[in-house]
Amino acid sequence: MPRIKELPAESRPRERLIYDGSETLSDVELLAVLIGTGTAKKSALGLAREVYDRFGGLRGIAGRNLSELMAIEGIGEAKAAVVAACYEIATRIVELVAADWELELREMQRAGLEASAEASAEARSRRDG
Repeated sequence: MPRIKELPAESRPRERLIYDGSETLSDVELLAVLIGTGTAKKSALGLAREVYDRFGGLRGIAGRNLSELMAIEGIGEAKAAVVAACYEIATRIVELVAADWELELREMQRAGLEASAEASAEARSRRDG
């Protein structure tokens, strides 16, 4: 695999993220952006591919401890810490969004119950005349 510097600018993950948006990158390319730099033997893309494959994708990477990530040659403390921090941020965002959804659902249920009670009262009022 060629070094990232050797790739045309439009093929480099970081540049693609900047100019085309993060949604255009594959999971491996996003991971390569986090990893940042490669080693003498492997590009950041090569390291990202190895991490991705070793753990079976993003789901498998989630929750890995630093030593598991650092077991891959070329992933030291700094790179492992960046990946772990990213997953922790993602976890916290998911928890916040889930809490917001839960609150919204409760409000919708409460509004539905109130509307149902009002409709019942109105129906009784019409019936009782």
